[in-house]
Amino acid sequence: MLRQRFTKIVATLGPATSSPERLKELFEAGADVFRLNFSHGTHDDHKQRVAQLRALEKQYKQPIAILMDLQGPKLRLGAMAKGPIELKKDQHLRLDMDKAPGTLKRVPLPHPEIFQAAKPEGLLLIDDGKVRLRIVAHTGDTIDTVVEVAGTISDRKGVNLPNLVLPVSPMTPKDRRDLDYGLALGVDWVALSFVQHANDVAELKKLVSGRAAVMSKLEKPAAIEHLDEIIEQSDGIMVARGDLGVELPPEAVPPLQKRILAACRVLGRPAIVATQMLESMVHSPTPTRAEASDVATAVYDGADAVMLSAESASGDYPVEAVTIMDRIIKSVEADPLYRRLMDASRREPEATTADAISAAARQCAHTLTAAAIVTYTNTGSTTLRAARERPDVRILCLTPNLDTARRMTLAWGVHPVQTEDAHNFADMVARAVRVARQQQLARQGQRLVITAGVPFGTPGATNILRIAYV
Repeated sequence: MLRQRFTKIVATLGPATSSPERLKELFEAGADVFRLNFSHGTHDDHKQRVAQLRALEKQYKQPIAILMDLQGPKLRLGAMAKGPIELKKDQHLRLDMDKAPGTLKRVPLPHPEIFQAAKPEGLLLIDDGKVRLRIVAHTGDTIDTVVEVAGTISDRKGVNLPNLVLPVSPMTPKDRRDLDYGLALGVDWVALSFVQHANDVAELKKLVSGRAAVMSKLEKPAAIEHLDEIIEQSDGIMVARGDLGVELPPEAVPPLQKRILAACRVLGRPAIVATQMLESMVHSPTPTRAEASDVATAVYDGADAVMLSAESASGDYPVEAVTIMDRIIKSVEADPLYRRLMDASRREPEATTADAISAAARQCAHTLTAAAIVTYTNTGSTTLRAARERPDVRILCLTPNLDTARRMTLAWGVHPVQTEDAHNFADMVARAVRVARQQQLARQGQRLVITAGVPFGTPGATNILRIAYV
């Protein structure tokens, strides 16, 4: 199942994609990574899907990555006394921690951390920003606001705080239980919601303890202030544009997407662009032209992967959504402008042996019109360096570790295969040639560019570049 594209597709699973037959259709249509959203579904639901995906992996003899997405803190209003309340512009409204049902004058907000973080001119966005409140005064247990954008509020509506940093861990007790369960199931990536600074990521990495790769979801404006530190601490990044679009002006999100992707490219971290990419396909068999352009823009920006959420989890056309996304990616990658953009955005390699080898491998592959770049790796770092170069050929990742092979499924242009590590120089070349032919990445008479490290099997010791004839 060799993909004829470099950018990967992440498909979220849900009620519309819970059967083995539908999972197989998604995989054959082009889904490379499957997301389990722990905001929905039961542990048994997720266990069943993991088992089905591992069976699919065995059937196709190809690593499949599973991404678990933790729910994170959910900030919500309390209940209302007499149903929905209509707020008018410039009206004053008090928020407090009293559990009594809300009225037109006051509503319950059962989150003490919000009262700790409150400050004058702070904003509270209700129901994905449909209602906006500005803080005019506060105490330890009350917040007085004025309505800036009128609208209706009702029971348990979500609350966003775009210009406040909350003194709260992104890991709730539910997240900790879910994390333990997901790691026991053997997920490959763990996505962390509500990241505000690098310490949040460090907290999760300590809990994960190397059993999975950690992905930070960038959905809070506070995270952008610590962008480089968060990317450095993370194994991967998700641009969660839905929440970013609520907490930031709409016009701020597109340039921010480009900035995040560029920063991930510099640091060699895989990046996913997510949320509402083909939203209309939840109920329509075709996307809008604007949605197709949105996917294309993410690909032109150099994203490692693009993601489907409700389109594949609960939509009416999940397989069609993956199919169309696959077609859009292929169309962009066939455009000569795409290659020019990838080349123009390439940074100078760092002054390390591994970076020098990776840059030279890309240049050799281009000059010699090689069939592929082959990377021998234990941890995946060599392969990610090769992917950061955005070569014009695919990267065959050879690793003895199945966990590494699965994680590398997310990376741009990487086709991972689990195999024994090379025993010597002759075996290194022979094995690369054999696997490249088996995987239909190369045919007789073509050349391969091979990178590895001596001593063989030593993590992070990339110091060899070899050109081989098939």
